[in-house]
Amino acid sequence: MIRCLILDDEPLSLEVLEDNIKRTGFLEIVAQCSTPAQAMLALQNQQIDLLFCDIQMPGINGLQMVKSLNNGLPVIFITAYQEFALQGYELDVVDYLLKPVDFDRFLQACHKAMRYIERAQPRQQRDYIFLHVDYTQVRVPFSDIIYIEGLKDYVKVYLNNQSKPLLSRITFKALEEQLPAKRFYRVHKSYIVNIDQVQSIRKGRIKTEQAEIPCSDNYKEIVGQMTGRY
Repeated sequence: MIRCLILDDEPLSLEVLEDNIKRTGFLEIVAQCSTPAQAMLALQNQQIDLLFCDIQMPGINGLQMVKSLNNGLPVIFITAYQEFALQGYELDVVDYLLKPVDFDRFLQACHKAMRYIERAQPRQQRDYIFLHVDYTQVRVPFSDIIYIEGLKDYVKVYLNNQSKPLLSRITFKALEEQLPAKRFYRVHKSYIVNIDQVQSIRKGRIKTEQAEIPCSDNYKEIVGQMTGRY
């Protein structure tokens, strides 16, 4: 999980930002601040991987605060003022978002930040993922996942030895990007399957021990890759 600090003097903006961060599935809020002074204190006392920062605030503004950091911390500015964009980019921030922020645009900025962080601090390969389920971050080993079903802004994750799937608020695309590509295959616009769980493939159906999953004609090449034919 990428540990985030969010800074905005507007309560509603903080609420929207918090909701969007929870939807990504790979970001975790460890500090929520309404003033730059609070943010500076949090940065001193906690490990922060990514800063979401407003610009127009009473006293010192977001531009001045970020300029004073000078520590290479990835920053995403979120503001209602387009005129600060050039100054923001001169500070070499990851991205500059204008309120109100569309979630797809927000997610694009977050993936950009994730790539930046991984380049700067390479991480060991993980064998699990954290999913936001019922206000809790649940650790799910990749080996336990049978298949995943996409449902608009949610996903259902079907697991071994569990009768009910986990329902997590994250987009299908965002979750797919966090899975090992050599292990998980998108075989339909709404389904991803763990190759280790596949028992057979026949006439557009992929069979696991617990279910049959549809396989779209558009994904025949993927099936070929799964079976070693391509």
